[in-house]
Amino acid sequence: MKLLVLAAAVGLTTITAPAAVQAQVAAGSVPNSFDAPARPSNTPAPAAPRPAPIAPATEPANPQSEDTLRTVIQNAQAGTIDYSLMEEGLVTRMREQEPRVLPLIRSFGAVRAVDFVGSQEGADMFVVTFDNAATQWVIGFNDAGKIDALLFRPAQ
Repeated sequence: MKLLVLAAAVGLTTITAPAAVQAQVAAGSVPNSFDAPARPSNTPAPAAPRPAPIAPATEPANPQSEDTLRTVIQNAQAGTIDYSLMEEGLVTRMREQEPRVLPLIRSFGAVRAVDFVGSQEGADMFVVTFDNAATQWVIGFNDAGKIDALLFRPAQ
């Protein structure tokens, strides 16, 4: 019975001992990073590798881009837009803008040159030079071969 009481007394001592006493029996220690800030390294951080430059496209992403663009411009100058060449979302947007776009394209005059400039994400960019204006055009196609992107602006 004395043995049980002694074991219980030792167990109570461990449980009721102050935290400071228990902390002194740690198996190891870790430096406190809050005491002093780490010294900056004298070696510069390694530079991130630069991505390989992307070679400019020498041919349109879609071989029908130039011919289709010429057709769109020719139709617009004649006062019509062939909506069968376009996907439905573009048709909706073009119908809204048709009253402003057709007179503008007609005012450019005759097409003098259509020059491929590059491709990005499947869309092709051309510089179209008219008698009275130089413009940049972007044309892109969906998987069904319908125009799903058609934009133009003054050439820069």
